[in-house]
Amino acid sequence: MITCPGWYCGRTYLENNTLGECGACPRGYRRNDTTYICEPCNDNPLFYDWLYLGFMVLLALVLHWFFIDLVVMRRNFNKQVLILHCSALVEIIFASIFTLLSTDPIGSLNVRSCRIRSLSDWYTLLHNPRPNYDKVIHCTQEAVYPLHTMVFIFFAYALMLMLLVRPWICKKCLPRQSKMSIYAAMYFLPILALLQALIGGLLYYSFPYLIVILSVISCAAHFAVQLDQTMLPLIITTVVDLRNVIILIGHWCLHAYGIVAITQLTNPTLHALLILLVPLPALFYIFTARFTDPSKFLSS
Repeated sequence: MITCPGWYCGRTYLENNTLGECGACPRGYRRNDTTYICEPCNDNPLFYDWLYLGFMVLLALVLHWFFIDLVVMRRNFNKQVLILHCSALVEIIFASIFTLLSTDPIGSLNVRSCRIRSLSDWYTLLHNPRPNYDKVIHCTQEAVYPLHTMVFIFFAYALMLMLLVRPWICKKCLPRQSKMSIYAAMYFLPILALLQALIGGLLYYSFPYLIVILSVISCAAHFAVQLDQTMLPLIITTVVDLRNVIILIGHWCLHAYGIVAITQLTNPTLHALLILLVPLPALFYIFTARFTDPSKFLSS
């Protein structure tokens, strides 16, 4: 048996049914570490893989909503703002569906994938072998097929759908301010694609913790902008104002998503109880905000 150097180089069968030279496996194939032959990947994505893809979808959606809320500069929801938010949601949903339909097997919502083994699978470009310090054998491939390219396809669909749908809606709803949300998305979607290309592997392994940390920080920032930082007004504004209620529930959902991604619900009973702790950061802020009033420290 002839081996291949490196971690990802393999052999493929030629038209005459003979094995070719060691090189990169075709897309959707992965080297068998025993025979060193490129074999098609027929695994199903793990639960964690779906959570990662969901994280990228949520990231795009939350940024859409954030910039819509930022540019319209309305303290309360109205019909026009809700239509813009719903437009972003519909765009992301259809972009996700089109992405699944465009992934092998094409036309199906099922996905055929290669099992991820280590962080290096995301960066095969850095692991091209050089036997005897001579000629480099280029074996760069998508070892995490199709998680890497699926995200790029999703961002492309999200951008195209936004450019097709959002201008018509912006023309009817707040034409002056809302068009800035389109410009913002034309910046952050390519930036997200660049981050996926550069640190996709790091995001894959760290996104559950990023979600939990950022959701807690964002929740605290949301409460911090309230003028009255005493306990009762914070509770009243959170419960009475529909916008604040929706934002708080959104933070809780993200926090719960992060907990699910960390635990992967391997122990459903215990981990379901952990999800009940989701409101704790918000309650902690409300009950302790009065102790952090700067005027009290200055007066003392």
